[in-house]
Amino acid sequence: MLFSIFLWETATGWLDWAPTFVSWPSPRASGAVSGSRTPSRYNVGVPFTIRDFRLDDFETLWHLDQECFSPGIAYSRPELKFYIRRRGSFTLVAEGAADEVTEQAAAELANKSTSPKIAGFIVTQSGRTGHIITIDVIAAARRSGVGSQLLQAAEDRLRTAGSKAVSLETAVDNLSALAFYKRHGYSVIETVPRYYSNGVDALRMKKDLAPALNSKILLQD
Repeated sequence: MLFSIFLWETATGWLDWAPTFVSWPSPRASGAVSGSRTPSRYNVGVPFTIRDFRLDDFETLWHLDQECFSPGIAYSRPELKFYIRRRGSFTLVAEGAADEVTEQAAAELANKSTSPKIAGFIVTQSGRTGHIITIDVIAAARRSGVGSQLLQAAEDRLRTAGSKAVSLETAVDNLSALAFYKRHGYSVIETVPRYYSNGVDALRMKKDLAPALNSKILLQD
C-alpha cells in the first residue's frame, strides 16, 4: 500500500503531513519474531511488560528496526514516525526488567542512544479490519515469547476497539514468520506480487477476532 504524503519535522521532532507526490513503502509485519537459530539470551518464559509507546522510545525502536530488517526494507526515521503517528494507529513496547536483561543483550543496542530494556515493539493500525504494520523483536529476546505477547496485546486492543479481524503481510520466503503467524491463527488469503521494495512477493494473512469473553459468568440454578 502506497501513501502519497509530504512530511516535515516539527519543533518537537515529530511529523506533520500534507498531500503531495511522495510514495512510502508498504507496511511489512514480517518482522524478526522467531526465526533466529541463536538461542534466546533471555530465560524462556521471562515476563515482559507491555506498555504504550512514549516519545523517548523512538530512537530505540528505530535502531531495533534497523537490526531486524535489511537495508531497503528497514524503515527510515520519517517512515517509522509516520506509521507511529498515523491516525488510528497505536504502538506497544515490550520491556523487560533491568535485572532480566543480560549483558550481551544490552550490548546489542549499546552506544546507539537506546534503552537496553526494550525487547521489541509492534505498530498496529485500527479499523474494522486491523492491520499489523510491523513487529520487531531484538535477537537476544527471540524465542522467549515476547513476540507472542506483543501480538496478543495488539489483538486485544483491536478487539476492544471493535475490530472484527486483523491482517498483515509477510515475505513469501520468511518461513519462520509464516509459521509464527499460523501458530497464532492467521491464514494466507492471497499472494501480493512484488510487494516489497526489493521485489519479493508477500503473503497477505488474516485472522478473525472473536469477541472477548464476558468476565461475568451467569450461573443457572
